Amino acid sequence: MTATLTFHPLGNADCTRIDLANGDKLLVDYADMRNPLDPFDKRIDLPAELKADLRAAERDYYNVVCFTHLDDDHCCGAGDFFWLDHARKYQGEGRIKIRELWVPAAAILEDGCEDSARIIRQEARHRLREGYGIRVFSRPKKLRAWLEAQGLTLESRDHLITDAGNVVPTYSKFGPERVEFFIHSPFGWRQNENEVIDRNQDSVVFQATFLEGGRETYALFMSDIHADSIDQIVVTTKRHGRADRLLWDIFKVPHHCSYTAIGWDKGEDETAPTEHVEWLCETQGRARHIMVSTSKPMPVKGSAEDRDVQPPHRQAGNYYKRVAREADGSFKVTMESPSAARPKPLRVQVNERGAQLLLVSAAAGAASIISTPARAG
Repeated sequence: MTATLTFHPLGNADCTRIDLANGDKLLVDYADMRNPLDPFDKRIDLPAELKADLRAAERDYYNVVCFTHLDDDHCCGAGDFFWLDHARKYQGEGRIKIRELWVPAAAILEDGCEDSARIIRQEARHRLREGYGIRVFSRPKKLRAWLEAQGLTLESRDHLITDAGNVVPTYSKFGPERVEFFIHSPFGWRQNENEVIDRNQDSVVFQATFLEGGRETYALFMSDIHADSIDQIVVTTKRHGRADRLLWDIFKVPHHCSYTAIGWDKGEDETAPTEHVEWLCETQGRARHIMVSTSKPMPVKGSAEDRDVQPPHRQAGNYYKRVAREADGSFKVTMESPSAARPKPLRVQVNERGAQLLLVSAAAGAASIISTPARAG
């Protein structure tokens, strides 16, 4: 068994399932965005899709559920889908359990949360107070203060916290799971400097390294960060001599293909990248890579969607398309795969030959490998 990444068509929203070599199942975000009353809504029925997969695996839990941040397009509907320990109303038959919850420190510290964000915040706080089933990313000074207000110490919860620049200790590429997770964001110092939590810039960004048949394959999950945060990640990683931690074969495009994750000006036809974004996208992406935009279809030039301030932005898409083309790679949009008329989950298999895109028939849903194996270099 080898790893598979499944990106779900949810519009401008995220839920990626990672199936590991040892059978572990991880979710990166969960946003049930489909309107069941709209027969023309092409977004996937996420609860039905995920539960069908779990039934096939004969389990009712995920080993890990990571909420990269608490915006609605990353956690919508979580209170209806998951079994949550902090309140009985989120428990009962049919709910899906979470063995380990991963959240940024901002998800613990943020006040004024509403709806799904508040539900996940309360669950994260409960688990951190009780000292089980959670991993928090970064330890800003405000987290120490919050723990002390609960009658706890930061040191007593140190084993549940991972800072940027470190790997998650519970996974190893040399173990049966054959994967490790290196955390790039959030930065504790950045949260110390900011009076107000910025969910996007304080979100979880990580590199997953899969080891299959002696070959390493890299996936970068960029959450919803902007170009200035990418610049900081690149500068910091280079300063520590760890450019390898920004290699990628699979690139989860940041912020639903927004131009703000590339540069400061949208541009007429293509967004110009900052120096560090250019390095990350055009140097660190390996040949025949796969870029995935978890977004609505790319706008047509001159259309109403093209004038929308919200992503996806055509100019950003054109930049990523050029990068992919020049590396003999692929740029895929979740709401366009395999077609805009009938989007299906987009799957990438990781094996001893690298990352391979699985083609799903829009008519039958059957999958087959269509991509050329990724080369090293």
